[in-house]
Amino acid sequence: MKYLNKLLIFLILLNVLLLESCGEKSVNDNISVISNLTDKKIKIDDTLKIKLSKSSKNIAFEIKSNNQIKKIKPLNLNVENSNQYNFLLSNLTLGKKELVIKSIDGEKKVNFTLLNNVAPKIYSYEIINEFSRSNNSYTQGLEFYNDTLYESLGRYGQSKLVKVDFKNGAKLKEIKLPSEYFAEGITILNNKIFQLTWKEMVGFVYDVDNFNKINSFEYKNSMEGWGICNDGNKLYKSDGTDKIWILNPENQKEESYIEIYTNKNKVVGLNELEWIDGKIYANRYLFDGIAIINPKNGAIEGVINLSTLKSRVTQHEKLDVINGIAYNKKRNSIFVTGKMWDKLFEIRIKD
Repeated sequence: MKYLNKLLIFLILLNVLLLESCGEKSVNDNISVISNLTDKKIKIDDTLKIKLSKSSKNIAFEIKSNNQIKKIKPLNLNVENSNQYNFLLSNLTLGKKELVIKSIDGEKKVNFTLLNNVAPKIYSYEIINEFSRSNNSYTQGLEFYNDTLYESLGRYGQSKLVKVDFKNGAKLKEIKLPSEYFAEGITILNNKIFQLTWKEMVGFVYDVDNFNKINSFEYKNSMEGWGICNDGNKLYKSDGTDKIWILNPENQKEESYIEIYTNKNKVVGLNELEWIDGKIYANRYLFDGIAIINPKNGAIEGVINLSTLKSRVTQHEKLDVINGIAYNKKRNSIFVTGKMWDKLFEIRIKD
C-alpha cells in the first residue's frame, strides 16, 4: 500500500512538472513558417510568399521598417482556411525588415532584407568649365544659394564657413569655427545655413546673409555628421553608415531615415549630399563617383563615374578624395571638387 501511495505521489508530481514545462513552451512552436526568401533577401518587385504550418484564425500582419511599425495586408487575406499569404513589397523602403505574424496560435517573425530590383545605371560626364581655387580648401560641404556658392571647410582648428566667388575662388565672407569642431556638410533652406560637425554630435544654424549663428542642435540618433541637403521641406543627413536621416528643419530633429541599397547589398560611407531634380546625389568616401539615390525608398539608381577627374588637378602630397557637389539651377549644371583640390569643375552628366 505504501508503495502504491508513493507511486501515486510521484505520478502527481511528474504531471505538475510536465504542465509547468508546457507553460514555458514558446507559442512560436505552435506554428512554423516557410518563405520564398533566398539568404533572407528579396527584390522590391518580387512577391513575398509565406506558408504557415497550419491555417490560423484572427491572423494579422505587421511590418517593422526603419524603427516604425505598420500594418500590412497580404493579397489573399480573406481567403478562407488559407495558410499561404502573398505580400507586395513595392511600396516599402529598402533595407532590413521584420514581418510579424500574429494569430491565436501565437506570434512569429520573419526577418529579411529588401533589395532594389535593378543594378545602378552607370553615367559618364563632360566638363563644361574649370575654375581655379586654393589647394588648401578641405571641402566638406558645397552648395549654391541664389546663384552664390557657399562652402564648409573641415579639419580641427581650421574649420570654416565660407561664401565664395566660384569663378576665381575668392572668399567673399567667412567665419571660423572653434578649434574643437570639425566642420562637415552644409545646406541652405529658407535663408538659413545648416552646418554639421563630424564627431561632436552637434550642428549649427546661421543666417545666410550675415553668418550670425541662430542656434545649434544635437544629433540624437545618427552616428556622426557627414553630408546634408534639403528638398525644400525636409533636411537629409548622412552619418557614414548605410542610413540617410530625415530631419525637421524647424527643430532639426531626426524624424526617420532611409537605408541605402543597390540590387545586391547596402552602401555605406555616403558623404557630401546634394538634392537635384528629386534625387539625392552623394559622394561616397574613398570612391571616385557620385551615387544617385531615390529618396522615396533608398535605392541607388545610378552612379556617375568620376574616376578620371582627380588626375586633372595639381598633384601634391596633401591631395585628398573627391568631395563636394553643388547644383547650379540657373546654369543647369553640377559643380564638383575635392579635398585640397585646386580646381572646381562644372560638369554635365552623359549617358
